[in-house]
Amino acid sequence: MTTDNYKKHTHSNPVQRFLIGKFYESLLTDIKRFNPESILDVGCGEGFTLEKFQKAGIGKKLTGIDFLDTAIKIGKKERPDLDLRIGNIYDIPFKSNTFDLVNCNEVLEHIDDPEKGLKELVRVSKKYVVLSVPNEPWFMMANFVRGKNLSRWGNDIEHINHWSTNSFIKFVSPYLKVKSVRRQFPWTLLVGTKK
Repeated sequence: MTTDNYKKHTHSNPVQRFLIGKFYESLLTDIKRFNPESILDVGCGEGFTLEKFQKAGIGKKLTGIDFLDTAIKIGKKERPDLDLRIGNIYDIPFKSNTFDLVNCNEVLEHIDDPEKGLKELVRVSKKYVVLSVPNEPWFMMANFVRGKNLSRWGNDIEHINHWSTNSFIKFVSPYLKVKSVRRQFPWTLLVGTKK
């Protein structure tokens, strides 16, 4: 059994692979300059992102949490050297100011209370928080053009929150000082520091 995240990262579609590759290139560039020793990846899935950090030599202590037991089981099997655990964004099982950097990609658009989730990400970070969400309406348009989710005009059925880059900056600004923003098609990639 696999997850949607696993299928996304292992899909053979060359356009999808290119876009994901460009996203990771931007993410690694943004994170590497902070030289974090400890990183928490919230919504880590099967550990694909932490594995990218590990291979790039970013971070000494790499930890991931995800609420999907299936994803954690696959991740532990395929990446046994990573610290992957069951966890929930609303109640992250670590003390405040534990990690140099907290990373959270493609999660906030899925949850009922993204503000509560964001507050938890900020709480467990010592300084840096890195976030990515679909950049709307471009994400839905890209889905629609490639024939995905046509009956929903390209909207993923699990996406309940939608932000343009500007509205996402506005959403996070009460909690983070925004340091950099990339429009890495079709996502928004934002780096912030605790206020």
